[in-house]
Amino acid sequence: MCGRYTLRTRRSAKFYGVPASGLPFLVPRFNIAPSQDVPAIVASGARREFALFQWGLIPSWSKEPKGFINARAETLEAKPSFSESFQRRRCLIPADGFYEWKRNGKFKQPYFFQMQDESVFAFAGIWDRWQGTAGSTSSCAIITTTPNELLATIHDRMPVILNPKAQEMWLRQDALPGELKTILVPFPGSEMKSFPVSPRVNGPEADDAQLVEEVAIRHEPTTGLLF
Repeated sequence: MCGRYTLRTRRSAKFYGVPASGLPFLVPRFNIAPSQDVPAIVASGARREFALFQWGLIPSWSKEPKGFINARAETLEAKPSFSESFQRRRCLIPADGFYEWKRNGKFKQPYFFQMQDESVFAFAGIWDRWQGTAGSTSSCAIITTTPNELLATIHDRMPVILNPKAQEMWLRQDALPGELKTILVPFPGSEMKSFPVSPRVNGPEADDAQLVEEVAIRHEPTTGLLF
């Protein structure tokens, strides 16, 4: 799954030439968490524009505002919660890193993943609009797939990261489901890097540059009798 990510630079506003001016939500963020508002890029005819979504997709037909932060690529068409959004409401979610956790005894060690050159990239996302008594909520989910060789040592899922050509296809309104499935694959691990980071990232209130600094791996103490 993908439960936390970063967007530390305004360079994401260069995707498709969308200007950064007038977008106050594009500020450095080191610990983006579910239920928070996140920037995304959507297609508006032939144009691309930024939108602001709550992270945690609430299907339009849902009776309660319960969201899904991730959607599995393998079941997008089959799951009622995601199928219509997969066909009609796709988006790119800009990021420059994300976190995953590896269990070490009772402790889960967080790791930070990013591109080798630390550049901005795009998750494949879907979105929907839910109408409640207090108003409407636009929300999104990040698509996940099987892990590449780098992620496989940490977790059994990873977010779908799209290269520039795949980004174009993902936003094409006339793209067919069969075409789209071909790009929902693991991003090459050789183009990424990772390292352990502080467990402070576990708290969504933490949001500072120290979260993405490498730390020593924490080891659980061993117990036993010595003879």
